[in-house]
Amino acid sequence: MKRKKGRADRQARGPRRPGRAKAVVFAPILQRRPAKAARGLSRDAATRSPQARLDEAVGLAAAIDLDVRASGVVPLPRATPATLFGSGKVEELAGLVRAEDAELVIVDHALTPVQQRNLETAWNAKVLDRTGLILEIFGERARTREGRLQVELAHLVYQKSRLVRSWTHLERQRGGFGFLGGPGETQIETDRRLLSERIDVLKKELEHVRQTRALHRKSRQRVPYPAVALVGYTNAGKSTLFNALTGADVVAEDILFATLDPTIRALRLPGGSKAVVSDTVGFISDLPTTLVAAFRATLEEVQLADLILHVRDIADDASASQRADVNTVLTDLGIDAEAEPDRLLEVWNKADLLDASALRRARNEAERHGAVLVSAVSGYGLDALRAEIEKRLNRRRETVEIALKPEEGSLSNWIYENCEVVARSDLGEGITSLRIRVAPEKRHTLARLAGPDRLRAAG
Repeated sequence: MKRKKGRADRQARGPRRPGRAKAVVFAPILQRRPAKAARGLSRDAATRSPQARLDEAVGLAAAIDLDVRASGVVPLPRATPATLFGSGKVEELAGLVRAEDAELVIVDHALTPVQQRNLETAWNAKVLDRTGLILEIFGERARTREGRLQVELAHLVYQKSRLVRSWTHLERQRGGFGFLGGPGETQIETDRRLLSERIDVLKKELEHVRQTRALHRKSRQRVPYPAVALVGYTNAGKSTLFNALTGADVVAEDILFATLDPTIRALRLPGGSKAVVSDTVGFISDLPTTLVAAFRATLEEVQLADLILHVRDIADDASASQRADVNTVLTDLGIDAEAEPDRLLEVWNKADLLDASALRRARNEAERHGAVLVSAVSGYGLDALRAEIEKRLNRRRETVEIALKPEEGSLSNWIYENCEVVARSDLGEGITSLRIRVAPEKRHTLARLAGPDRLRAAG
């Protein structure tokens, strides 16, 4: 293993504080990958350099304040079923773990339960794979009740898969009531049953949360503002951009997964109209499927958004592969970025980190790809972004005019509740002219309520 004390080490170390768990981070790189993607590697992993993958893994460790004593890329000719690494490499790495007095070893790869157990025995330290590390971060960051429920569910589903026969107390239990195992039930079976029961409880609670969120969303839909959702790779600057656009004060830190709990705020657009914007959890390569499933209630904000802003860190060398990872998660959510180009807008963030020549190239590339280049920190490009958001949203909505008589109060109420009133003028004799924007799904209802031939296309 070639150990490199570079940016990754400095990122995680910082000033040492007492009580921080000592850890080492290994990034296994399979040198000969099979035709089908190896377990634990994203479909786009080959495009990310080994050092970039190591830096990200160390960044994940830093996100839960681990004291990373050593880190390195570990080339693997092939994956070994029992330990992932070959026996010689396991012994070599054990020496490093002992030398650094590490209590925790992070392996940036998916480990089977057997591999995890065998490595813990060989290294005499707790071992976390990539999924386990991400779950730890989510568990520490979740603040709302919904977030904690989602993380606990994902964690229990993961733990259930870790129940292997490594127990020392597999003796038969005596019969009991409810919480005690029945006759002939082993400890591992009891644990699996208790986990299953808790998982069922959490799923029911999250279904209740989903229904509550649906009611809140329905009430927001009565206010006729289109919905915009921010998505992107973790630490792409979504929360900073969200704050810059809306004036909110969402926590925005230069660490992975600073935001877990969704926030929704109003956004005023250049033409005077409004939209509602939601900031969502960041995506990452090899995002555990248990987390995608658990956060589905939260990610419904993305699924139902009129416009999705894909925020990219354009200053990151791995930006292209991160884009592919985000699109993979969007596809898993049923959103096809290629099939819905008008619904998805790429926002190339962190322009302030580019030098003059890189900025010129990024400007040209953004224009060629229909993206918007911005800096959420300096404000560069934000006016252009607001204008593009309004342009994209208005593509879906028709602008019409209608004259209302004094006795048509119920129709006027419906219009104000379901459409966006752009302008209003008095025509005299109690007749009011309204210029409105109406979403495609409400156009038919408006025509039925108003009657034939009353809606005029606005010039």
